[in-house]
Amino acid sequence: MPQVEFWQGNKAIAMGAIAAGCRFFGGYPITPSTEIMEVMSEELPRLGGKFMQMEDEIAGIASTIGASIAGKKAMTASSGPGIALKQELLGYAYIAEIPIVVANVQRGGPSTGLPTKVSQADVMQAKWGCNGDHATIAYAPCSVQECYTSTIRAFNMAERFRQPVIILADEVIGHMREKITIPEAGTFEVMNRKKPTVAPDEFVPYRADEDGVPPMAAFGDGYRWHVTGLTTNEWGFPTNEAADIDLKANRIITKVERFRDDIVEYKEDYMEDAEIAVVSYGSVSRSSLRAIRELREEGVKVGHFRPITIWPFADKEIAELAKRVKRIIVPELNAGQMVREVERAVAGKCEVIGKGLINGELYKPAEIMSFIKEVA
Repeated sequence: MPQVEFWQGNKAIAMGAIAAGCRFFGGYPITPSTEIMEVMSEELPRLGGKFMQMEDEIAGIASTIGASIAGKKAMTASSGPGIALKQELLGYAYIAEIPIVVANVQRGGPSTGLPTKVSQADVMQAKWGCNGDHATIAYAPCSVQECYTSTIRAFNMAERFRQPVIILADEVIGHMREKITIPEAGTFEVMNRKKPTVAPDEFVPYRADEDGVPPMAAFGDGYRWHVTGLTTNEWGFPTNEAADIDLKANRIITKVERFRDDIVEYKEDYMEDAEIAVVSYGSVSRSSLRAIRELREEGVKVGHFRPITIWPFADKEIAELAKRVKRIIVPELNAGQMVREVERAVAGKCEVIGKGLINGELYKPAEIMSFIKEVA
C-alpha cells in the first residue's frame, strides 16, 4: 500500500532521488537546500550508495559528474551563490552529455542576498546560466508531493537525454511540511541510460542513435571514451572541423527539442470559462489558486495556468490560452522573468501584465486578488 508521510519539501526531493535510483550525492551545505544533503547523508549509506560533503560547491558538482561517468545516478543541490559557482561545470556536463540532477532551492540575491528568504529569480539562470547554447530541462514543484514526483521525473529525463536536469524549487516549497503519499515501488516509471550494444572495439562514444542520444558506457565497463569540455567529434576528441562542430552543437539542442511534447508538463484550473488567466509557478501558484477560488465565489471569471516544466517553456500552450482570455497576469518572485516568456508566446493576442515581488516575502492571496480585481 502507498505510504503516507508528513515531510519537508527538501526531504521529499532527497527521497524522490533515491526512489529514482540515485546512489551518489556530492555537495556542500547552503541555506535553504541543506536538508537535502542531510537526508542523503543518512539514507545513501543504508542503500550502498555514497555521500560526499565536498570542500565547496564546485567540487560538489565535479564529484557528481564523476559519479555519473562511473555509471551511477548522481545528484547535487545548492542555492543562491552556490548555484552560481556550479555553472561552469554544469556547462561541462551539457557538452560532455553527462546525466546529473541539480536541485536549486531558490533564495533571494544577487550574491549572498537573502539566505533565508524566498525568491524565484533563478528562472533565467536555469536556462542561460552557463556559457554557450544547449537545451534545458527544469521543473518547478509547487508542493511537497510534487517535490517527490518531479525529482523522479528529473532523473528520468537526465537518463533519457544524457544531460543535466534542474529542479527549480524555492525556499517556501523546500522548507514547508505537508502530507505526502509515497507510491509503492514499481508503480511509477524509472528510466535508465542506454548502454552500448556493440563490442568495445566497435564503440564510437558520441555516435547518436535515431533519438539523437548516444549510448553511454561507464568507466570500468571496458569501453574507451574521452571526456572533455571541448567540442568534439563522434569519437570524443576535440575538433575544429565545421561539420563536426555543427553536428555536435545542434544535436545537444535538438535531442531535447524533438521530444518537447514528451517533456512539457502543466496544469490548468478553472479555465473552462475564464476571461482572465493567472500564470504562476512554484510557491506563488498556491497563493494564486487560493485567490482564484475566492474570486470565483464572487463571480469573477478567472482561471489558472501552472507550468510544471519551466524549461522547455510551455509556449504553445500559452499561445492557445491567449486566444481564449482577455488578459494574463503573471505574479512571480522576481523583477520579471517568466513574464517575458509569456509575452513572447502570446505575441500580442491578449494583454499580459507582470507583477514582480523581490522583498523576500511570498505573495499573499489577498494581494493577487487585488491584482485581478484591478483588471477584471
